[in-house]
Amino acid sequence: MDPAQVLTGGNIVTLALALFIVLLVLKGVRIVPQSEKFVVERFGRLRTVLGPGINFIVPLIDVVAHKISILERQLPNAMQDAITSDNVLVKVETSVFYRIIEPEKTVYRIRDVDAAIATTVAGIVRAEIGKMELDEVQSNRSQLIATIKVAVEDAVDNWGIEVTRAEVLDVNLDEATRAAMLQQLNAERARRATVMEAEGEKRSVELAADAELYAAEQKAKARRIQADAEAYATEVVAEAIAKNGIEAAQYQVALKQVEALTALGEGTGKQTIVLPSAALEAFGDAFRLLKGKA
Repeated sequence: MDPAQVLTGGNIVTLALALFIVLLVLKGVRIVPQSEKFVVERFGRLRTVLGPGINFIVPLIDVVAHKISILERQLPNAMQDAITSDNVLVKVETSVFYRIIEPEKTVYRIRDVDAAIATTVAGIVRAEIGKMELDEVQSNRSQLIATIKVAVEDAVDNWGIEVTRAEVLDVNLDEATRAAMLQQLNAERARRATVMEAEGEKRSVELAADAELYAAEQKAKARRIQADAEAYATEVVAEAIAKNGIEAAQYQVALKQVEALTALGEGTGKQTIVLPSAALEAFGDAFRLLKGKA
């Protein structure tokens, strides 16, 4: 045999061996992207889960069976019918966001993740809305969303999934229910307008009554002041009588009589005044008293 041919055959073997070693190295080294995890099997059984970065496995024995994205995912918006506790049919539109955190559970425990989550959400939405009346569904949507999210998280926990967000996008009603609600809303607005008008009239009456009460109080106050003044004058006269005796009272009476006759005499036109004897005596008494005071 030609030595050149033997050398050539040896080179081929060496080259094949080198290629085989390179292939083993390539098979044994796995570079996992940041957004993924690799599920490794050995003879058909779960061996390990490779995280992001450089990882080493046993070539020809360990194989990467599944490459799972750990990015957050959104299920397609879904519509499902539900009946409230007051027997109103509603159509609820929902959307769910989730991500896979334990690929080994997701791979070996559930076949179609999206379909499984969608079915679970539909059942939970129907159950939760069935516990609420229509008004509660409309007004407490945030509470409904929180309840649905917690329930979905509990249901999918065994699948290695984390529900990051659950949304109730819309709650639609059929035409008959919508018309009935519109009629009820109009009736409520009319009732509020009537109540406001009645309250306005009531307030007007109250203000008028307050004004009358204030006027009455002011009149009573004026009368009380006048009565106090008269009482004070009477008290002064009584005190004068008590100090000066009966003469002071006679003096005041005579003085008033003289003032009255004087005013009568100052009237316009020509007139004749006839004085009774008592009036003359009053003049005399007044003059005497005035003289005595002087």
